[in-house]
Amino acid sequence: MTKQKKSAHEQDIDARLKQARRTAEKSGANSGPKGSRRSGLALAMRLGVEIVSALVIGVGIGLLLDYWLGTKPWFMLLFFVLGAAAGLMNVYRVATGVGQGVGYKREDGSDNSDGPAK
Repeated sequence: MTKQKKSAHEQDIDARLKQARRTAEKSGANSGPKGSRRSGLALAMRLGVEIVSALVIGVGIGLLLDYWLGTKPWFMLLFFVLGAAAGLMNVYRVATGVGQGVGYKREDGSDNSDGPAK
C-alpha cells in the first residue's frame, strides 16, 4: 500500500496537536502526588453519580411494583433501602479500587486463569 499525502488541513491539525502536547508536557498538566485537581473532582462526581443512580433505579423499580401490585408504599420503601445499600457498596468499591483490575486474583497474588480458587 502506498502512503497518501496529507492535505494542508490535516498537516495543520497535526502541527497543532504536537504543539498542544508539548505545551501540556512543559506545564506538567498531570503532575502532583495523586494527580491533578480534576482527577479528584472526577472521582467525587463519580461517587455522587454512583449513589444517586442506585437510589433512583431502586425507587423506580419499587414504584413500578407498587403500581402494578397495588401495595403503595411497601415496595418503594424496600427498594429504596436496597438501592441505598447498592449505592453505598458501589461507592466503597470505587473508593477502595476493588474490581479495577482485569481478571481475578487469588489471595496469594497469583492469577486464577484455570478455574475457581481452591
